Amino acid sequence: MNSKEKFEIYESLLREWSTKMNLVAPSTLSDIKNRHFADSAQLADIIPTGTEIVDLGSGAGFPGVVLAIMGYNVTCIESIGKKTDFLNAIKNKLNLENLTIYHGRVENFLREKTGKTRDFVFTARAFAPLTKILDYVHGPKSRLFLLKGREIEAEIATAKKHHKFKYELIPSKTGDGFIIILQTM
Repeated sequence: MNSKEKFEIYESLLREWSTKMNLVAPSTLSDIKNRHFADSAQLADIIPTGTEIVDLGSGAGFPGVVLAIMGYNVTCIESIGKKTDFLNAIKNKLNLENLTIYHGRVENFLREKTGKTRDFVFTARAFAPLTKILDYVHGPKSRLFLLKGREIEAEIATAKKHHKFKYELIPSKTGDGFIIILQTM
């Protein structure tokens, strides 16, 4: 099965499961390819290859599952059981051996990884304010690639009061938001 077929199946399952639970805003179901798939896929242009991706608060799998379909090794972290059921259904249906689903809280996952290799990057989309994300990944030299909305400047200003980091903002190709590439110090 090629990537195009995988995205078609993903879209079909997203529509089906969205009738049973709130995976994405209903208003975005008419534009899944652009609003969710293309928005998530733009990270592939900037995330270094060969690193493990940890997707925080994966929800319906954005951007984690999209990046896994594109060939990245991804761990999706999701605390809500119904959403992890959806993510596991996607993983199994698409035979994504490079996708790991972690059912639990972000802080528990990171605590389990403390002292182990941390050669991965973090991604997130519609997960939490920047300050909260940085509270979770407070380790030195964490690399983050986050899809954020147009209010990112305010989030950065607030986060700078509590955390030290370098960042770069890239305008989104699919909307009026931004990608923030961030390195903690």
